[in-house]
Amino acid sequence: MPAWLVALATGALVFYTDDYVIAGVIPEIAADLGVSTALAGQLVTVFSLTVAVAAPVAAVLTARLRRRTVLTAAAAVFTAANALAALAPGYEVLLGLRVVAALAAAAATPSLFSAAAQLAPPDRIGRHVAVVSFGVTGAIALGVPVGTWVGGAWGWRATFALMAVAGAGVTVAFAALVPRRAGAREALPVRAQLGVLARPAISVGLVANLVLMLGSMMLLTYLAPFAAGITGTGTTGRGVLFALSGIAGMAGIWAGGRATDRWGPDRTLLLGVAVFVVTMAALAVLWPLRPIPMAVLVPLAVVWGGAAFWNSPAVQARLHLLAGPVSPQALALNTSGTYLGVAAGGAVGGLVIDAAGPGPLPAVSGVCGLVAVALFAFAASRSGSARERSITP
Repeated sequence: MPAWLVALATGALVFYTDDYVIAGVIPEIAADLGVSTALAGQLVTVFSLTVAVAAPVAAVLTARLRRRTVLTAAAAVFTAANALAALAPGYEVLLGLRVVAALAAAAATPSLFSAAAQLAPPDRIGRHVAVVSFGVTGAIALGVPVGTWVGGAWGWRATFALMAVAGAGVTVAFAALVPRRAGAREALPVRAQLGVLARPAISVGLVANLVLMLGSMMLLTYLAPFAAGITGTGTTGRGVLFALSGIAGMAGIWAGGRATDRWGPDRTLLLGVAVFVVTMAALAVLWPLRPIPMAVLVPLAVVWGGAAFWNSPAVQARLHLLAGPVSPQALALNTSGTYLGVAAGGAVGGLVIDAAGPGPLPAVSGVCGLVAVALFAFAASRSGSARERSITP
């Protein structure tokens, strides 16, 4: 594996970790800054929403710049924002610094995947992009639990200090390892791109993924208060829960990729979302029986994590197949939709907690899964004709 690819995957790990890392210490941030748990959860929401809105704009504004320049500059700003967040005197300042860090991540994220694709040999593009994607999954498996444990041991400010150190490391790695030749390529006219992306098989599939992410990331954002409420576990137990569900997610993304190759993306998606819905139903049933042992919650979290990430290769494969010459644009929109889903999950989850506590979260997430199943099924019914026309936008 080339060193520059390791740098890109590590960058994905760091940038995506910063989105989710404080999910494990939300109760501590809320208590220290004197805000509600739901308001503290919006620190995740604002990061995700900022990336979702800014990433496509950043991709256009930086199109003529070398990928190494964009990545290095973005990582430096990201590092400074997290270092200052560790010293933030209040909630409002911390919220503003989260926006700055998110803008830096928004500038870097499209470049991570485009650089991987452009620098890869023609027969290894998919595998190189997958390596970067594993960095994203690793944010849940490694980054979040480490951040949670650090926050539990030394306070939530240490979590942001850790992210600043990690950001400094990837800044150096990008400057030293990413080749200068990574640059942008010419695209189809904007009208032609929009014509392909607007086809129902693609556009409805993008909406379905957004809804699915809303449901799955809603529970992830508030997994700490949900786990505390249903089992009474502390920061150590939460760290274990995040770690095991993240590891299951990495296994799920590998299994989902193989299933996509064997069964096709549409069948793979429907199966993965169905398992997700069943898991949410089980968690909803267990809430009235609390407290339950961690030994009961952990297997469900593992299945949930595996099912959630199982869907990622299928979503990206179907978009690549259907969008043809504008597949990079479709995948970029999917990235924005993913972040919008995370942001909406944090916002809706906060409303649910304010109204009724964390107990109803699995039921709401399950309903989102059912809506996603319906949307994916409709998109699948339109995939045949779209695939036939994908090469002639």
